[in-house]
Amino acid sequence: MSTTPTAGTAPTTARALRPLSELQALESESIHIFREVAATFAKPVMLFSGGKDSVVMLHLAAKAFWPAPVPFELLHVDTGHNFPEVLTYRDEASEFYGARLKVASVQDYIDDGRLRERPDGQRNPLQTVPLLDAITSGKHDAVFGGGRRDEERARAKERIFSLRDEFGQWDPRNQRPELWSLYNGRHLPGEHVRVFPLSNWTELDIWDYIEAEKIALPSIYYAHEREVALRDGMWMAITPVTPVRDGEPTTRRSVRYRTVGDMSCTAAVLSEATTVADVITEVGLSSLTERGATRADDRLSEAAMEDRKREGYF
Repeated sequence: MSTTPTAGTAPTTARALRPLSELQALESESIHIFREVAATFAKPVMLFSGGKDSVVMLHLAAKAFWPAPVPFELLHVDTGHNFPEVLTYRDEASEFYGARLKVASVQDYIDDGRLRERPDGQRNPLQTVPLLDAITSGKHDAVFGGGRRDEERARAKERIFSLRDEFGQWDPRNQRPELWSLYNGRHLPGEHVRVFPLSNWTELDIWDYIEAEKIALPSIYYAHEREVALRDGMWMAITPVTPVRDGEPTTRRSVRYRTVGDMSCTAAVLSEATTVADVITEVGLSSLTERGATRADDRLSEAAMEDRKREGYF
C-alpha cells in the first residue's frame, strides 16, 4: 500500500507530530543565537569561568557547530581569588571541548598599579578594566556571556543582543527590539555587542539540561563539608582570602555552591544535595535566586549589578 500523502493532507511522520519540549526549545533558541553571531560578526569571544552557566553555554556552542570545532576563543577574567576546584575544571573543560582559552588576570593589574585593591577586599568589581582591555586588544566585536534574566533585575531587562558603546558601557535606555527572534548586531567601529544565549533559561532549566546532557561540573556545586562562618546571613567559607575574623565563631557544615564567583564575595548554601537529581529538587523548592542567596557583591547597593553593567561589567 502506498504511503504517499494524498493531496490536501500533511505527512503524518512521528517528527511532524512531536512538538519540542521546553528544554529542546531553549536549546534550539541558544544554538540559533550562536550560529547567528558566527555568521554576522568578525571575531566573537566567549566568557568562560568554569561555572555551570558558562559550561552549559560552551556545550551548546559545541553542539551548534559540530563536527567543526567551536569557532571562537574563550576568555576568563581571573580575579586571583577564584575557587581552585573551578580553575582546574575550567582548564579541563576547555581542553575537552577543544577550545582555546585566554586568561586576563586582575592580579597582574594590581601588581603593576593599574588597579588597586578595594577596602572590602572584593575583586569582582575589579574585573571590568581587564575585561574591556581584553576585548579591545583582541578586536572582539561580539562577546558571549552566560547571564540569565531570572538571576537579577538588571539582567532581566537586558536584551539578548546588548550594544556596548566605545567605552564598553551599557545604556539600558538604548536597547533594540527583538521581535520574532530577529537580532540587530549593527554597531559602529569601537563598539561591540554582548550576547546572552541563556537569557530565557532559568536556574532550574540549567540543571535539567545538565542532567539531560550528562554535563560534568566542578565538585563544589554538590554537597561537601567546609569550615564556614555566618556573615550577613550568608555562609562564607574560611579560606586564605576570607579568613576567620576576630571572635567569629566557625563551624563545619555540609554546603554547596549555587554560583561560583570570587571567593571574597560568594557564599555557600547549606545542602545535602550530592547528585544532579538532588540539586534539581532543592532548586525547585528554593524561593531565592542563586545571586540573591549567595552574592555579597550584589548587596553593595540597591542597584549594584546595574551600576557595574553600565561601566562595562559582564
